[in-house]
Amino acid sequence: MVWNGKSTREILVTAFALFSLFFGAGNLILPPQLGFKSGELWWLVTLGFCTSAVLIPILGILAHAKLQGTIFDFGKKVSSSFSLTYSLIIYAIAIGLPSPRTASVTHEMAIAPFFDSSPWLTSILYFALVFLFVMNRSKILDLIGKLLTPAIFLILIGIIGVITFSLDYNFAHSTLENPLTNGILEGYQTFDAIGAVVVGGVIIVSINITHKKKTYAEKKTLIRKAGWLAGLALFMIYMGLILSGALSHSLFELDISRTELLSGLATEALGNYGNLLLSILVALACFTTAVGVVTGTSDFIRSRFQDSQKAYTITAVLGCVLGVVMGQFNVDYIIAVALPALMIIYPITIVLILLNIVPENYASPTVFKAVVWTTIVFSIPDFLGTIGSPLAPNRGILECISLQQYSLGWVLPALVVFVVGNGILYFKVQKRNKTE
Repeated sequence: MVWNGKSTREILVTAFALFSLFFGAGNLILPPQLGFKSGELWWLVTLGFCTSAVLIPILGILAHAKLQGTIFDFGKKVSSSFSLTYSLIIYAIAIGLPSPRTASVTHEMAIAPFFDSSPWLTSILYFALVFLFVMNRSKILDLIGKLLTPAIFLILIGIIGVITFSLDYNFAHSTLENPLTNGILEGYQTFDAIGAVVVGGVIIVSINITHKKKTYAEKKTLIRKAGWLAGLALFMIYMGLILSGALSHSLFELDISRTELLSGLATEALGNYGNLLLSILVALACFTTAVGVVTGTSDFIRSRFQDSQKAYTITAVLGCVLGVVMGQFNVDYIIAVALPALMIIYPITIVLILLNIVPENYASPTVFKAVVWTTIVFSIPDFLGTIGSPLAPNRGILECISLQQYSLGWVLPALVVFVVGNGILYFKVQKRNKTE
Protein backbone atom coordinates (compact mmCIF):
# COMPACT_ATOMS: atom_id res chain seq x y z
CA MET A 1 0.00 0.00 0.00
CA VAL A 2 1.42 3.35 -1.02
CA TRP A 3 1.37 6.05 1.62
CA ASN A 4 -0.64 8.80 -0.02
CA GLY A 5 -3.38 11.12 1.16
CA LYS A 6 -6.17 8.63 0.59
CA SER A 7 -4.41 5.62 2.15
CA THR A 8 -3.32 7.69 5.16
CA ARG A 9 -6.91 8.81 5.71
CA GLU A 10 -8.12 5.19 5.48
CA ILE A 11 -5.51 4.08 8.02
CA LEU A 12 -6.41 6.88 10.43
CA VAL A 13 -10.16 6.21 10.14
CA THR A 14 -9.63 2.47 10.72
CA ALA A 15 -7.24 3.14 13.63
CA PHE A 16 -9.76 5.49 15.25
CA ALA A 17 -12.47 2.86 14.79
CA LEU A 18 -10.30 0.18 16.44
CA PHE A 19 -9.42 2.53 19.31
CA SER A 20 -13.06 3.37 19.91
CA LEU A 21 -14.28 -0.22 19.72
CA PHE A 22 -11.66 -1.20 22.31
CA PHE A 23 -12.03 1.82 24.53
CA GLY A 24 -15.09 1.25 26.67
CA ALA A 25 -16.19 1.18 30.29
CA GLY A 26 -13.32 -0.78 31.84
CA ASN A 27 -10.71 1.16 29.91
CA LEU A 28 -11.93 4.36 31.53
CA ILE A 29 -12.48 3.34 35.14
CA LEU A 30 -9.65 0.83 35.73
CA PRO A 31 -6.36 2.70 34.99
CA PRO A 32 -6.81 5.71 37.35
CA GLN A 33 -7.38 3.54 40.43
CA LEU A 34 -4.44 1.33 39.46
CA GLY A 35 -2.25 4.42 39.41
CA PHE A 36 -3.80 5.69 42.65
CA LYS A 37 -2.81 2.46 44.43
CA SER A 38 0.55 1.98 42.72
CA GLY A 39 2.12 5.31 43.74
CA GLU A 40 5.81 5.49 42.87
CA LEU A 41 5.57 2.17 40.99
CA TRP A 42 3.00 3.51 38.53
CA TRP A 43 5.34 2.71 35.62
CA LEU A 44 5.49 -0.96 36.60
CA VAL A 45 1.69 -1.16 36.79
CA THR A 46 1.53 0.55 33.39
CA LEU A 47 3.83 -2.10 31.93
CA GLY A 48 1.66 -4.93 33.25
CA PHE A 49 -1.65 -3.33 32.36
CA CYS A 50 -0.56 -2.46 28.83
CA THR A 51 0.74 -5.99 28.26
CA SER A 52 -2.72 -7.52 28.69
CA ALA A 53 -4.79 -4.49 27.64
CA VAL A 54 -2.78 -3.20 24.65
CA LEU A 55 -0.12 -5.60 23.33
CA ILE A 56 -2.21 -8.79 23.37
CA PRO A 57 -5.34 -7.12 21.89
CA ILE A 58 -3.35 -5.52 19.05
CA LEU A 59 -1.72 -8.88 18.33
CA GLY A 60 -5.29 -10.21 18.17
CA ILE A 61 -6.10 -7.65 15.48
CA LEU A 62 -2.95 -8.67 13.58
CA ALA A 63 -4.06 -12.30 13.84
CA HIS A 64 -7.40 -11.25 12.32
CA ALA A 65 -5.52 -9.51 9.51
CA LYS A 66 -3.62 -12.73 8.86
CA LEU A 67 -6.62 -15.06 9.07
CA GLN A 68 -9.12 -12.73 7.32
CA GLY A 69 -11.88 -14.71 8.97
CA THR A 70 -13.99 -14.83 12.12
CA ILE A 71 -13.40 -15.83 15.73
CA PHE A 72 -14.11 -19.44 14.67
CA ASP A 73 -10.81 -19.49 12.76
CA PHE A 74 -8.79 -18.79 15.92
CA GLY A 75 -9.35 -22.24 17.40
CA LYS A 76 -10.06 -24.45 14.40
CA LYS A 77 -6.62 -26.10 14.59
CA VAL A 78 -7.69 -27.68 17.87
CA SER A 79 -10.96 -28.97 16.41
CA SER A 80 -14.15 -27.63 14.92
CA SER A 81 -16.14 -28.54 18.03
CA PHE A 82 -13.62 -26.78 20.30
CA SER A 83 -13.63 -23.69 18.10
CA LEU A 84 -17.41 -23.53 18.04
CA THR A 85 -17.66 -24.03 21.82
CA TYR A 86 -14.98 -21.41 22.47
CA SER A 87 -16.68 -18.94 20.11
CA LEU A 88 -20.08 -19.38 21.73
CA ILE A 89 -18.61 -18.97 25.23
CA ILE A 90 -16.74 -15.83 24.18
CA TYR A 91 -19.83 -14.27 22.65
CA ALA A 92 -21.97 -15.26 25.61
CA ILE A 93 -19.48 -13.58 27.95
CA ALA A 94 -19.17 -10.53 25.68
CA ILE A 95 -22.89 -9.78 25.45
CA GLY A 96 -23.53 -10.88 29.05
CA LEU A 97 -20.83 -8.87 30.88
CA PRO A 98 -18.75 -6.17 29.13
CA SER A 99 -21.57 -5.02 26.87
CA PRO A 100 -24.09 -4.50 29.74
CA ARG A 101 -21.31 -3.00 31.87
CA THR A 102 -21.10 -0.12 29.39
CA ALA A 103 -24.73 0.76 30.18
CA SER A 104 -24.08 0.48 33.92
CA VAL A 105 -21.05 2.78 33.77
CA THR A 106 -22.97 5.23 31.58
CA HIS A 107 -25.76 5.39 34.14
CA GLU A 108 -23.49 5.81 37.18
CA MET A 109 -21.25 8.46 35.64
CA ALA A 110 -23.26 10.17 32.90
CA ILE A 111 -26.89 9.94 34.03
CA ALA A 112 -27.17 9.53 37.82
CA PRO A 113 -25.19 12.71 38.69
CA PHE A 114 -27.68 14.84 36.71
CA PHE A 115 -31.00 12.98 36.66
CA ASP A 116 -32.91 11.03 39.29
CA SER A 117 -33.88 8.23 36.93
CA SER A 118 -33.96 4.45 37.14
CA PRO A 119 -31.05 2.37 35.79
CA TRP A 120 -33.73 0.34 34.01
CA LEU A 121 -34.68 3.40 31.96
CA THR A 122 -31.06 4.09 31.09
CA SER A 123 -30.51 0.48 29.98
CA ILE A 124 -33.66 0.42 27.84
CA LEU A 125 -32.88 3.68 26.02
CA TYR A 126 -29.19 2.83 25.74
CA PHE A 127 -29.66 -0.55 24.10
CA ALA A 128 -32.46 0.75 21.87
CA LEU A 129 -29.85 3.07 20.35
CA VAL A 130 -27.31 0.24 20.23
CA PHE A 131 -29.82 -1.84 18.26
CA LEU A 132 -30.31 0.98 15.72
CA PHE A 133 -26.56 1.20 15.10
CA VAL A 134 -26.16 -2.58 14.88
CA MET A 135 -28.88 -2.77 12.23
CA ASN A 136 -27.01 -0.12 10.22
CA ARG A 137 -23.66 -1.84 10.55
CA SER A 138 -22.27 -0.79 7.15
CA LYS A 139 -21.90 2.73 8.57
CA ILE A 140 -20.07 1.64 11.72
CA LEU A 141 -16.50 2.11 10.46
CA ASP A 142 -16.94 5.61 9.04
CA LEU A 143 -19.24 6.93 11.77
CA ILE A 144 -17.12 5.71 14.66
CA GLY A 145 -13.81 6.50 13.00
CA LYS A 146 -14.70 9.99 11.77
CA LEU A 147 -16.95 11.40 14.48
CA LEU A 148 -17.02 9.65 17.84
CA THR A 149 -13.42 8.64 18.52
CA PRO A 150 -11.78 12.05 17.94
CA ALA A 151 -14.14 13.50 20.55
CA ILE A 152 -13.21 10.78 23.07
CA PHE A 153 -9.51 11.23 22.39
CA LEU A 154 -9.55 15.03 22.75
CA ILE A 155 -11.46 15.00 26.05
CA LEU A 156 -9.09 12.41 27.51
CA ILE A 157 -6.03 14.35 26.40
CA GLY A 158 -7.50 17.42 28.08
CA ILE A 159 -8.01 15.66 31.44
CA ILE A 160 -4.61 13.95 31.37
CA GLY A 161 -2.78 17.06 30.23
CA VAL A 162 -4.15 19.31 32.95
CA ILE A 163 -3.60 16.74 35.72
CA THR A 164 -0.05 15.78 34.75
CA PHE A 165 1.10 19.38 34.24
CA SER A 166 -0.62 20.94 37.25
CA LEU A 167 0.23 18.54 40.07
CA ASP A 168 3.61 18.08 41.76
CA TYR A 169 5.39 14.84 40.91
CA ASN A 170 5.32 13.54 44.47
CA PHE A 171 4.28 9.90 44.67
CA ALA A 172 2.96 7.91 47.61
CA HIS A 173 4.24 4.43 48.47
CA SER A 174 2.57 1.63 46.56
CA THR A 175 -0.17 -0.30 48.34
CA LEU A 176 0.03 -3.12 45.79
CA GLU A 177 2.04 -6.24 46.69
CA ASN A 178 2.84 -7.16 43.08
CA PRO A 179 2.37 -4.11 40.84
CA LEU A 180 3.37 -5.86 37.60
CA THR A 181 1.03 -8.83 37.99
CA ASN A 182 -1.69 -6.62 39.49
CA GLY A 183 -1.50 -4.58 36.30
CA ILE A 184 -1.67 -7.67 34.09
CA LEU A 185 -4.68 -9.13 35.90
CA GLU A 186 -6.49 -5.78 36.04
CA GLY A 187 -5.98 -5.62 32.28
CA TYR A 188 -8.12 -8.77 32.05
CA GLN A 189 -11.09 -6.69 33.24
CA THR A 190 -10.88 -4.47 30.14
CA PHE A 191 -11.93 -7.55 28.11
CA ASP A 192 -9.67 -6.18 25.35
CA ALA A 193 -8.10 -9.51 24.32
CA ILE A 194 -11.62 -10.92 24.07
CA GLY A 195 -12.62 -7.70 22.32
CA ALA A 196 -9.84 -8.24 19.77
CA VAL A 197 -11.22 -11.58 18.60
CA VAL A 198 -14.80 -10.24 18.72
CA VAL A 199 -14.63 -6.72 17.28
CA GLY A 200 -11.69 -7.61 15.04
CA GLY A 201 -14.19 -9.54 12.97
CA VAL A 202 -16.41 -6.44 12.84
CA ILE A 203 -13.53 -4.43 11.38
CA ILE A 204 -12.77 -7.16 8.83
CA VAL A 205 -16.39 -7.27 7.66
CA SER A 206 -16.68 -3.48 7.62
CA ILE A 207 -13.51 -3.17 5.54
CA ASN A 208 -14.78 -5.81 3.14
CA ILE A 209 -17.97 -3.76 2.73
CA THR A 210 -16.35 -0.34 2.36
CA HIS A 211 -13.19 -1.42 0.47
CA LYS A 212 -14.43 -4.13 -1.88
CA LYS A 213 -11.80 -3.41 -4.53
CA LYS A 214 -8.80 -3.88 -2.25
CA THR A 215 -6.77 -7.06 -2.48
CA TYR A 216 -6.12 -9.39 0.45
CA ALA A 217 -2.60 -7.96 0.83
CA GLU A 218 -3.88 -4.37 0.82
CA LYS A 219 -6.52 -5.14 3.44
CA LYS A 220 -3.95 -6.92 5.60
CA THR A 221 -1.59 -3.94 5.40
CA LEU A 222 -4.39 -1.52 6.22
CA ILE A 223 -5.42 -3.49 9.30
CA ARG A 224 -1.81 -4.00 10.45
CA LYS A 225 -0.88 -0.31 10.25
CA ALA A 226 -4.16 0.80 11.79
CA GLY A 227 -3.75 -1.78 14.57
CA TRP A 228 -0.32 -0.53 15.66
CA LEU A 229 -1.49 3.08 15.48
CA ALA A 230 -4.52 2.27 17.65
CA GLY A 231 -2.23 0.40 20.06
CA LEU A 232 0.04 3.43 20.40
CA ALA A 233 -2.97 5.65 21.16
CA LEU A 234 -4.26 3.18 23.77
CA PHE A 235 -0.84 2.98 25.42
CA MET A 236 -0.56 6.77 25.66
CA ILE A 237 -4.04 7.11 27.16
CA TYR A 238 -3.56 4.27 29.67
CA MET A 239 -0.18 5.59 30.77
CA GLY A 240 -1.67 9.07 31.15
CA LEU A 241 -4.63 7.85 33.21
CA ILE A 242 -2.43 5.69 35.46
CA LEU A 243 0.02 8.57 35.98
CA SER A 244 -2.88 10.93 36.71
CA GLY A 245 -4.17 8.53 39.37
CA ALA A 246 -0.71 8.20 40.91
CA LEU A 247 -0.25 11.98 41.11
CA SER A 248 -3.62 12.52 42.79
CA HIS A 249 -2.96 10.47 45.93
CA SER A 250 -3.29 13.53 48.19
CA LEU A 251 -6.58 14.70 46.67
CA PHE A 252 -8.86 11.78 47.53
CA GLU A 253 -9.60 9.25 50.29
CA LEU A 254 -7.81 5.92 50.05
CA ASP A 255 -11.06 3.94 49.75
CA ILE A 256 -12.45 5.99 46.84
CA SER A 257 -14.26 3.91 44.22
CA ARG A 258 -13.22 3.61 40.59
CA THR A 259 -16.01 5.76 39.22
CA GLU A 260 -15.66 8.39 41.97
CA LEU A 261 -11.93 8.70 41.31
CA LEU A 262 -12.45 9.23 37.59
CA SER A 263 -15.14 11.83 38.26
CA GLY A 264 -12.87 13.55 40.77
CA LEU A 265 -10.00 13.71 38.29
CA ALA A 266 -12.27 15.25 35.66
CA THR A 267 -13.52 17.87 38.10
CA GLU A 268 -9.98 18.61 39.27
CA ALA A 269 -8.78 19.03 35.69
CA LEU A 270 -11.73 20.76 34.06
CA GLY A 271 -13.49 22.54 36.92
CA ASN A 272 -17.25 23.03 36.77
CA TYR A 273 -17.39 21.56 33.29
CA GLY A 274 -15.50 18.42 34.30
CA ASN A 275 -18.49 16.20 35.01
CA LEU A 276 -20.31 17.37 31.89
CA LEU A 277 -17.36 16.58 29.62
CA LEU A 278 -16.77 13.31 31.42
CA SER A 279 -20.41 12.39 30.86
CA ILE A 280 -19.97 12.91 27.12
CA LEU A 281 -16.76 10.87 27.20
CA VAL A 282 -18.33 7.97 29.09
CA ALA A 283 -21.41 7.88 26.89
CA LEU A 284 -19.35 7.86 23.66
CA ALA A 285 -16.70 5.37 24.80
CA CYS A 286 -19.17 2.91 26.29
CA PHE A 287 -21.68 3.16 23.46
CA THR A 288 -19.21 2.40 20.68
CA THR A 289 -17.95 -0.67 22.55
CA ALA A 290 -21.49 -2.01 23.04
CA VAL A 291 -22.21 -1.53 19.34
CA GLY A 292 -19.04 -3.42 18.42
CA VAL A 293 -19.78 -6.34 20.75
CA VAL A 294 -23.41 -6.82 19.68
CA THR A 295 -22.49 -6.44 16.00
CA GLY A 296 -19.66 -8.98 16.30
CA THR A 297 -21.92 -11.48 18.05
CA SER A 298 -24.65 -11.04 15.44
CA ASP A 299 -22.13 -11.43 12.62
CA PHE A 300 -20.90 -14.73 14.04
CA ILE A 301 -24.35 -16.21 14.51
CA ARG A 302 -25.31 -15.15 10.99
CA SER A 303 -22.23 -16.92 9.62
CA ARG A 304 -23.35 -20.14 11.35
CA PHE A 305 -26.78 -19.92 9.69
CA GLN A 306 -25.77 -19.57 6.05
CA ASP A 307 -25.51 -15.76 6.15
CA SER A 308 -29.09 -15.39 7.35
CA GLN A 309 -30.17 -11.80 7.99
CA LYS A 310 -32.94 -13.15 10.21
CA ALA A 311 -30.36 -14.84 12.44
CA TYR A 312 -28.41 -11.56 12.58
CA THR A 313 -31.50 -9.60 13.63
CA ILE A 314 -32.65 -12.12 16.24
CA THR A 315 -29.16 -12.21 17.79
CA ALA A 316 -29.03 -8.41 17.88
CA VAL A 317 -32.41 -8.30 19.63
CA LEU A 318 -31.40 -10.95 22.19
CA GLY A 319 -28.06 -9.24 22.80
CA CYS A 320 -29.75 -5.92 23.48
CA VAL A 321 -32.40 -7.50 25.72
CA LEU A 322 -29.66 -9.21 27.78
CA GLY A 323 -27.87 -5.87 27.89
CA VAL A 324 -30.96 -4.22 29.36
CA VAL A 325 -31.34 -6.94 32.03
CA MET A 326 -27.69 -7.01 33.14
CA GLY A 327 -27.01 -3.32 32.54
CA GLN A 328 -29.23 -2.19 35.39
CA PHE A 329 -26.84 -3.74 37.96
CA ASN A 330 -24.05 -1.59 39.43
CA VAL A 331 -20.53 -1.62 38.00
CA ASP A 332 -18.78 -3.30 40.96
CA TYR A 333 -21.26 -6.19 40.87
CA ILE A 334 -20.66 -6.84 37.17
CA ILE A 335 -16.87 -6.69 37.66
CA ALA A 336 -17.10 -9.23 40.52
CA VAL A 337 -19.29 -11.56 38.44
CA ALA A 338 -16.87 -11.35 35.51
CA LEU A 339 -13.73 -12.39 37.42
CA PRO A 340 -14.19 -16.20 37.49
CA ALA A 341 -14.97 -16.35 33.77
CA LEU A 342 -11.97 -14.18 32.93
CA MET A 343 -9.52 -16.32 34.92
CA ILE A 344 -10.04 -19.25 32.56
CA ILE A 345 -11.16 -17.72 29.25
CA TYR A 346 -8.55 -14.92 29.13
CA PRO A 347 -5.48 -17.23 29.21
CA ILE A 348 -7.04 -19.39 26.48
CA THR A 349 -7.69 -16.29 24.38
CA ILE A 350 -4.13 -15.01 24.85
CA VAL A 351 -2.68 -18.35 23.78
CA LEU A 352 -4.94 -18.59 20.72
CA ILE A 353 -3.91 -15.09 19.65
CA LEU A 354 -0.19 -15.84 20.03
CA LEU A 355 -0.42 -19.19 18.27
CA ASN A 356 -2.15 -17.56 15.31
CA ILE A 357 0.56 -14.87 15.13
CA VAL A 358 3.63 -17.12 15.04
CA PRO A 359 4.79 -18.62 11.71
CA GLU A 360 2.84 -21.68 10.59
CA ASN A 361 5.77 -24.08 11.01
CA TYR A 362 5.85 -23.28 14.75
CA ALA A 363 2.11 -23.74 15.22
CA SER A 364 1.36 -27.15 13.76
CA PRO A 365 -2.00 -28.69 14.71
CA THR A 366 -0.24 -31.00 17.20
CA VAL A 367 1.59 -28.18 18.98
CA PHE A 368 -1.51 -25.98 18.78
CA LYS A 369 -3.66 -28.58 20.52
CA ALA A 370 -1.05 -29.40 23.18
CA VAL A 371 -0.49 -25.76 24.14
CA VAL A 372 -4.20 -24.90 24.27
CA TRP A 373 -5.17 -27.91 26.42
CA THR A 374 -2.20 -27.28 28.74
CA THR A 375 -3.39 -23.72 29.20
CA ILE A 376 -6.90 -24.87 30.00
CA VAL A 377 -5.71 -27.41 32.59
CA PHE A 378 -3.42 -24.94 34.40
CA SER A 379 -6.08 -22.18 34.36
CA ILE A 380 -8.63 -24.32 36.20
CA PRO A 381 -7.10 -23.72 39.69
CA ASP A 382 -7.47 -19.95 39.24
CA PHE A 383 -11.07 -20.38 38.13
CA LEU A 384 -11.96 -22.66 41.05
CA GLY A 385 -10.24 -20.33 43.50
CA THR A 386 -12.24 -17.29 42.40
CA ILE A 387 -15.58 -19.06 42.92
CA GLY A 388 -14.52 -20.47 46.31
CA SER A 389 -14.98 -24.04 45.17
CA PRO A 390 -14.07 -26.81 47.65
CA LEU A 391 -12.47 -28.55 44.66
CA ALA A 392 -9.82 -25.81 44.37
CA PRO A 393 -6.30 -27.19 45.05
CA ASN A 394 -4.80 -26.21 48.39
CA ARG A 395 -2.05 -23.61 48.65
CA GLY A 396 0.70 -26.20 49.16
CA ILE A 397 -0.03 -27.92 45.88
CA LEU A 398 -0.33 -24.62 43.99
CA GLU A 399 3.02 -23.33 45.24
CA CYS A 400 4.84 -25.99 43.22
CA ILE A 401 3.53 -24.38 40.01
CA SER A 402 5.65 -21.40 39.04
CA LEU A 403 3.77 -18.06 38.94
CA GLN A 404 0.64 -19.69 40.37
CA GLN A 405 0.78 -17.34 43.33
CA TYR A 406 0.21 -14.51 40.84
CA SER A 407 -2.70 -16.30 39.13
CA LEU A 408 -0.45 -16.85 36.10
CA GLY A 409 0.30 -20.54 36.63
CA TRP A 410 -0.59 -21.35 33.03
CA VAL A 411 2.21 -19.25 31.48
CA LEU A 412 5.31 -21.42 31.97
CA PRO A 413 3.57 -24.79 31.34
CA ALA A 414 2.18 -23.46 28.05
CA LEU A 415 5.59 -22.09 27.06
CA VAL A 416 7.35 -25.35 27.95
CA VAL A 417 4.86 -27.41 25.94
CA PHE A 418 5.27 -25.03 22.98
CA VAL A 419 9.08 -25.31 23.03
CA VAL A 420 9.19 -29.07 23.70
CA GLY A 421 6.48 -29.77 21.14
CA ASN A 422 8.35 -27.91 18.42
CA GLY A 423 11.60 -29.57 19.48
CA ILE A 424 10.09 -33.05 19.13
CA LEU A 425 8.61 -32.22 15.73
CA TYR A 426 11.96 -30.80 14.57
CA PHE A 427 13.86 -33.96 15.51
CA LYS A 428 11.19 -36.13 13.87
CA VAL A 429 11.56 -34.18 10.64
CA GLN A 430 15.35 -34.44 10.81
CA LYS A 431 15.15 -38.19 11.45
CA ARG A 432 12.73 -38.67 8.56
CA ASN A 433 14.96 -36.69 6.23
CA LYS A 434 17.98 -38.81 7.14
CA THR A 435 15.99 -42.00 6.57
CA GLU A 436 14.91 -40.81 3.11
